[in-house]
Amino acid sequence: MISLRSLAISPITQLRNLGWNWMLGQDTLSYLTNEVVQIQPAEADAYYDAANELFEMFVAAGQHIIDENRFAEVGIPANLVELIKLSWDDDRHIHLYGRFDLAGGIDGQPIKLIEFNADTATCLPETAIVQYAHLKANNLDESQQFNAVFETLTSQFEELLAVNPDLQPTLLLSAMRGYPEDDTNVALIGEAAREAGFEIEFDFVDNVEFSAEEGIFWQNPKNGQFEKLDFWFKLVPWEAIAEDEPELVQILTEIVRNRLAVVLNPAYTLLFQSKYILKILWELYPNHPLLLETDTKPLPGKACVEKVVFGREGANTRILNANGTERLATDGDYCDYAKIYQQYVAFPQDSAGNTYQAGVFYAGEGCGLGFRRGALILDNTAGFVGHMIP
Repeated sequence: MISLRSLAISPITQLRNLGWNWMLGQDTLSYLTNEVVQIQPAEADAYYDAANELFEMFVAAGQHIIDENRFAEVGIPANLVELIKLSWDDDRHIHLYGRFDLAGGIDGQPIKLIEFNADTATCLPETAIVQYAHLKANNLDESQQFNAVFETLTSQFEELLAVNPDLQPTLLLSAMRGYPEDDTNVALIGEAAREAGFEIEFDFVDNVEFSAEEGIFWQNPKNGQFEKLDFWFKLVPWEAIAEDEPELVQILTEIVRNRLAVVLNPAYTLLFQSKYILKILWELYPNHPLLLETDTKPLPGKACVEKVVFGREGANTRILNANGTERLATDGDYCDYAKIYQQYVAFPQDSAGNTYQAGVFYAGEGCGLGFRRGALILDNTAGFVGHMIP
């Protein structure tokens, strides 16, 4: 059973004191609670260790996909394969950050991987800043939380500069227009980059100019001039770029090949993002304690979860009973993608019957924990709940 503690004082004043006024928008704070999940120090350590071990396993699985040419099987668009290989083979293309979604880890339940949001993971501001500010607002110490997300992201950007000395420390951050939540995530990433020594600019992706011969450009509204930036962070899914903007994929392939820019997260991140990799992990590490059995067909005699390989926020998900009947299903826009079937595991619950999924951020190492709270299938209505270590 989840143990909750109420922290009565809102983090709003703390966020203002920290200078994070951009965090105070309705889209960021409206779904937060005054409760936090209480976890033990050993549980926090286990989440950290699980994220580190899982990332190593994902790297091995990615190498296997490349070596065995299993791109099509994994659902990777053919026009991305070359860019994936280019970025994979060049250690200067660092995987900036991602978020492991995990079941268990509390009250003696084993940690199990649900999936890895490796490409465009959100919940960064909530995890890195809001829950930290919530502790401080209630006169609690920051050491009572597994949360070094901002510092670790900053270190990742410092490493990017160190391994790319031939490029200018200029970073353009882009999201899609009309998604305020994405804007706050991008703003936090930009603050970490600025702390690391980058000059940063923000613009929506539809305003960015790309040239296979010259690189990536942003139009400065102060003088109307186009300025080249050598690093580009995009909170836009790689599969969406491949499907909707195939010409852009060709341009980005040449940009990366010719060292005109580094794109974050790199294209190879899509190998990790595809839920088909859960099947490959089970092939490579059968019965590993962190994994759940996964296949391309329902698991005989076992309850399982049907997922689309590139679904997001719980859309197009079905829970199937052991006899194959449907227990619960969600609609969504991803029904055309291939499906995988992962063994069902129950999430921890509180006394009100809400389910809790742990999200552990990874940025070179495990660096922060938060929880999403909701129903049996966690979708875009799920709330965020912080945590504390008593």
